Amino acid sequence: MENQAEPRARRSPVPAVVRRRPLLAGAVAGSLALGAVLLCVPFGEPPVARAPAAAAPGARAGTAVVAGMQAAPADLGELIGQRERTVRRQPRDARSWALLGTAYVEQGRRTGDAAGFYPKAERALHTSLRVGPDHPDALDGLAGLAVARRDFRGALGWSETALEAAPKRWSAYPALIDACTGLGDYKRAYAALGRLRRLTSGPAVLARAAEVYRERGWREDAAAALSDAAAAAAGPAERAARLERGGQLAFERGDREDALRHFEEAVRLDPHLGAAHAGRGRALAALGRTARAQSAYRTALARQPLPQYALELGELQESLGLRQEAGVQYDLVRERVRRDAAGGVDGDLVLGLLEADHGDPVAAVRLLRAEWRRQPGIDVADALGWALHRIGQDTEALGYATVATDREHGGTVRSAPYVYHRGVIEQAMGRSGAARRHLEEALRINPYFSPLGAPLARAALAQVGEPPDVGVPR
Repeated sequence: MENQAEPRARRSPVPAVVRRRPLLAGAVAGSLALGAVLLCVPFGEPPVARAPAAAAPGARAGTAVVAGMQAAPADLGELIGQRERTVRRQPRDARSWALLGTAYVEQGRRTGDAAGFYPKAERALHTSLRVGPDHPDALDGLAGLAVARRDFRGALGWSETALEAAPKRWSAYPALIDACTGLGDYKRAYAALGRLRRLTSGPAVLARAAEVYRERGWREDAAAALSDAAAAAAGPAERAARLERGGQLAFERGDREDALRHFEEAVRLDPHLGAAHAGRGRALAALGRTARAQSAYRTALARQPLPQYALELGELQESLGLRQEAGVQYDLVRERVRRDAAGGVDGDLVLGLLEADHGDPVAAVRLLRAEWRRQPGIDVADALGWALHRIGQDTEALGYATVATDREHGGTVRSAPYVYHRGVIEQAMGRSGAARRHLEEALRINPYFSPLGAPLARAALAQVGEPPDVGVPR
């Protein structure tokens, strides 16, 4: 099953602040004061000894966020309130600072308010390192924050530092896997999953395994792992998150009805889960229920206003001829990317996708070239190849499209949009046979992959036509 070709290793140098241990304390010097500004905490002399903190009202959320699992919004709010009170009373409590910072990261993810929560998370996590140098919870939290910001180089550095401090600490591995995937180092991500599974087991590990299996093109294995993770989930929020991811897998293989069942059950379990509402919109649009699809996307944006959801809604509206409404959503994408940048989020990938098809393709190429230099994953390879095609640079575009779709180059994920992009680029270059093969493959993987792209793929395939009948050779 496994592709034997070695993916290209693009591991980038870790920032010096991570690699040089003496500089770590310097990088966070003064962060105790920042933590005081964050919560107006009066810092005093550290106590000589401190008894273990009593169980917090948000204990369930604390267990979830430390394990990289989803917490219910009410539980998460209780956890944040409890830890804020704790650090006011005990400002030298490194673990409470770390848990508070990790909870802020999760709150930022759930609400889509990166500017509001990620800077607070960073200050709390650095404060934890200041009062308890190399505290493993803080290092894990900083790695998770970097992943949330799409800073995969930073996530790699913090994960490696966490493993240096505690080599057998399993909780450092999820962010390491995400970092390796984002940097295009799929072989290392798979190896990290193997080490994680040797250290521990459970629903969080199953969910992480599903992501790695998907990246390697093992859809059945990914779906089975997610199903097991959902069955073993500790609570409704965690189960909803696994069902939502299962819905994404079902949609990627073109099973609209199964995807919709997953998303609707996830919404029932966790009505605040924006990703599940967006998934409903995706599935409903594929089923032709476009009015309900638009309503689902609007609910997703109200719960979690991510740029990607606005882009999807805009493309659905454009496919329906609602160009003015679509333009409003495209402007919202740009606004959200700018706002998220205040929280340290790298939004150049989604902005590049927007500009390539609905704005300035030259600007898209500029953004995506820089993104490729920073973190060369296959999602960036696909986007950059498509943007280059949009400005007529098809020879270079095909190189990136090949990285995104060719197993020999690491593109093992079976993605209809990626294969569609490659087929269109090949068609523009006059490579009819390859274009036909890839356009047919895209529609075979998922005939409903995009309300704009799928009809264009069918039109392109019709234009390429059937292969010539040359008869049987004598």
